[in-house]
Amino acid sequence: MNHEKGWELGLLNSHIPVKYGGPGLTSMEENIICEELAYACTGYSTPITASSLGQMPVLLAGNEDQKKKYLGMLTEECQMCAFCVTEPGCGSDVAAVTTRAVKKGDEYILNGQKMWITNIGHAKWFFVLARTNPDPKSTASGSMTGFIVEPDWPGVNIGRKEINMGQRCSDTRGVTFEDVRIPKENVLGSNVEQSSNRVKMNGIPPRGEGQGFKIAMGSFDQTRPTVASGAVGLAQRALDEATKYALERKTFGVPIAEHQAVSFILADMAIEIEAARLLWMKSAYEIVKGAPNTYCSSIAKAFSSDVANRAATNAVQVFGGAGFNTEYPVEKLMRDAKIYQIYEGTSQIQRVIIARHVLQKAKRGLL
Repeated sequence: MNHEKGWELGLLNSHIPVKYGGPGLTSMEENIICEELAYACTGYSTPITASSLGQMPVLLAGNEDQKKKYLGMLTEECQMCAFCVTEPGCGSDVAAVTTRAVKKGDEYILNGQKMWITNIGHAKWFFVLARTNPDPKSTASGSMTGFIVEPDWPGVNIGRKEINMGQRCSDTRGVTFEDVRIPKENVLGSNVEQSSNRVKMNGIPPRGEGQGFKIAMGSFDQTRPTVASGAVGLAQRALDEATKYALERKTFGVPIAEHQAVSFILADMAIEIEAARLLWMKSAYEIVKGAPNTYCSSIAKAFSSDVANRAATNAVQVFGGAGFNTEYPVEKLMRDAKIYQIYEGTSQIQRVIIARHVLQKAKRGLL
């Protein structure tokens, strides 16, 4: 998928600060863009969202040199980056990452495999989370390190494009690292400015080796509202398509929209979409004002993903047999929607996070 026109219009890299060549938009503005792009095609919007996720560790924990170099690459020409965390045996359980980076002199030697990585086939660079503490008893929060890796370095082997159920415009592949030499300058979090609000709001400012897990989790907090807004865009498209069809298709001498069974489906879709939109907006607003948003971003992501899937399924139902056919767009929406419940943390993982926050609040006597 060619994103050149979107890049020219400033729709890519929207949150990169002006000093690094970006438009410097807020999370709220970025998510408005994402919802509109996803309305048209989530296969187009997902690579943009994934690139934003890849950029986030650099924005959160990169030093000035790293930001100028790697963010600058994306604003000087139409390029994207990738976020390499998921592995063949490690998706939701980020703490189970097995990719290893061993320090040797002024370099780290990286070995391992990542899977289901969006944009990896044409990324200019990527964030890689690797285990640097060999002690199996060490906690995830102190045993992993975040690195910036370039695709043309020796030992980086990118796999074939995966053929997915939906969002087929999006490029998803695996990547293998075989004795990849990473200079120490590409460790993230080594020289973070103490005054950075983005970093502070996710806890103690990270300081290089052993801080990768915190950086990755902080990045998810920033981008889950964007996933939610994309899901809402898809859901809105499903409602609009179903509504138009319900007014055109007739049974028993009247448009099917006049049958209560159909109109109630449309009403339920509208209720959920409006609620989901307000949730991503609330989560984005918390980012704008510099407040912790782990709890709200997980709620927005989980609810919006479920809403997108219900909306797409209901749209197919309104279309009936026609919805099961490729002549109409709703079958594509149904296929495209499913991944929203999987990537950037499954719907089940979001519920784990939400429940943890609810219970912690109760245990502190804050109910």
